[in-house]
Amino acid sequence: MLLSPLTEFLVARILPRLGGLPPAGIRITTAVITALLFALLALRFGLGPELPAFLFLALFAVQLSRIDFIHHLLPNPLVLALLAAGFVLLGAAAAIAPDWPGLLRAAAGGAILFVAYLILGLISPRSLGMGDVKLAAPLGMYLGYLGWGQVLYGGLLGFVVGGVLTVLMLRLRSAEKPAETAHGPAMFAAALGVLLAFP
Repeated sequence: MLLSPLTEFLVARILPRLGGLPPAGIRITTAVITALLFALLALRFGLGPELPAFLFLALFAVQLSRIDFIHHLLPNPLVLALLAAGFVLLGAAAAIAPDWPGLLRAAAGGAILFVAYLILGLISPRSLGMGDVKLAAPLGMYLGYLGWGQVLYGGLLGFVVGGVLTVLMLRLRSAEKPAETAHGPAMFAAALGVLLAFP
């Protein structure tokens, strides 16, 4: 509950172009969602050495989803921070476990999902932005740490969840398809769903 507003304060200081702190209602909502994800991940991983890495993912998932919904933007500094800090935390978990094959799989998973999204982004740039392509790298890394099946399902389900969210937005707005649809939240939802559902 405290990490969420602290992160929002740091984001507002580092990226003032986003317009400062969000309204109080949004801050409360993001704090509650973050706390819920923390609890679910703690149940999933227990007190294992990989837990801090996945809590960090949940914290950034909520904040980046909020930003993408509002601004249709996934800021490079935050995506790079998720990638770099996530790799360090997963590396620490691999050293403690030890699970060096898992760390190598994480690096490969990040590279594979990034390349797959890059190809799709080049084929259909109107449906997939470069921010989504960059986000695929840290998500593939986290999924890859757990297994190849997680990379496959997490990558594919991102598009399924994205399609469902687009349909819901169209129904709520009762308007034509918006010029730009935030795909980042769907990618995070799919990745976190796979992390929580698959052992």
